[in-house]
Amino acid sequence: MKMYIGGKACDASDGGILNVTYPVTGEVIDTVPVATHEDVERALAFSVEGHREWDAVPLHRRMAILSEFVEKVMQEDTRNRLTDTLYREMGRPRKECYGDFMILKNHIEGFISAARNNLTGTVLPFGGEAGKEHDFDVTIRQSLGPIVCIIPFNAPMTLFAKKVAPALLTGNSVIVKPASDDPLTILMLGELLLQCGVPGKAFQIVTGRGEQIGDWLTADKRIAGVSFTGSTEAGAKVAANAGRNLKFQSLELGGNAPLIICEDADVDYAVNEAIAGRATFISGQICTVAKRFLVHRSIHDAFTEKLVERLSSIRVGDPLDPETQMGTLISEKAAKRVEEQVNLTVSQGAKLLLGGVRKGAFYGPTVLDGVDSSMDIAHDVEVFGPVFPIITFDTVEEAIALANDTKYGLGSGIITNNMKIAMKAAVELQAGNVVINGQTFYRNLLTPFGGYKESGVGREGQTATLLAMTQIKNIVFKNIL
Repeated sequence: MKMYIGGKACDASDGGILNVTYPVTGEVIDTVPVATHEDVERALAFSVEGHREWDAVPLHRRMAILSEFVEKVMQEDTRNRLTDTLYREMGRPRKECYGDFMILKNHIEGFISAARNNLTGTVLPFGGEAGKEHDFDVTIRQSLGPIVCIIPFNAPMTLFAKKVAPALLTGNSVIVKPASDDPLTILMLGELLLQCGVPGKAFQIVTGRGEQIGDWLTADKRIAGVSFTGSTEAGAKVAANAGRNLKFQSLELGGNAPLIICEDADVDYAVNEAIAGRATFISGQICTVAKRFLVHRSIHDAFTEKLVERLSSIRVGDPLDPETQMGTLISEKAAKRVEEQVNLTVSQGAKLLLGGVRKGAFYGPTVLDGVDSSMDIAHDVEVFGPVFPIITFDTVEEAIALANDTKYGLGSGIITNNMKIAMKAAVELQAGNVVINGQTFYRNLLTPFGGYKESGVGREGQTATLLAMTQIKNIVFKNIL
């Protein structure tokens, strides 16, 4: 497939390509261009022009174009084509990929509704301040300019909706940089969006290796801001680049979310919540899912036994098999990384109760018991795969202290029937969200979402994102009355 620069599908200026592979077999399913510096420069220049053109389009027309895009995506033949592409480049079960369409639809329709109701200004009353009795004072919201949207591999459709839709609705131009592992779905969505009427200079996609292209885009003075989702390490580079030019940043970064399971928890319920998202959705490759399981000593044995039993029955395999519950990780490289992290934890004294076996890009559910505060995985090692490190605690204070002993602070959760303990955790856990009686993979479209500490900068959500992608202008009519 080709990338989109200035409204045209094009190759890299030097002809460079990147293979996109099917993680299950390693076969090449397509290629995409590796954008050169010359290509990125062209995209940036077009984006400046595209911003002026798109910003002049009235909001109701932008909303109509995004609504038409949703209708196109939701057509059955389009969904089938996109699903076939998505499962092949990600290695996810096909039936699981099909569920992403409703998420995209709900997000974009939510942004459209929020744009209508929230992109508003203010009017100050005459004479609200002494000496200003005859002045008319208003504020309006305007677009920022060219926005760079960097989308990670794990949720291309969802994050396309979360980043591109609000940026366009607010009148900004957009340059998308998809992940190099699975750019095909993003390119197909981009083609549909251009067909719906977004000007080719206002919406572009550049493909290739993220580190180099990301540096070129985020360090350029012509951009107005960056919306980035990815690792903390990559996010720090983006922040440094954008910060030098004082540009808007929205950074959703890594996490090592704790799930505290108290002595009064229903064990079966706790096991179900622990598994949800960590093993049976995108093979646990999600920033917000629980990655540390802090279990009270009194229920440790019962919890661990049931967890291993449940995970042992999960069917890992062919993404086309309707019985498959879990496919591969995004690549063999990613699976090897998880393998290394598990092996390190075992070498530090943890006991492997289940899994720990890699076959190519497949890495099945893995349970590590006896994890303690001396081990890396208990603190700052984010394992992007279906791994369950179990840490035993005796007091809630001990659990909260260990939960907070990390550079991350994205998600957290606690399962208990004691609301005093729940409230204590809600106040004291250092994370952007705390889920009471639920696993940490919880998102409400209306809720501002983001992290503490090194898990990010800013908040995302329907209203939060729209407002963040605009700037406020104050207009005063002096002595108008």
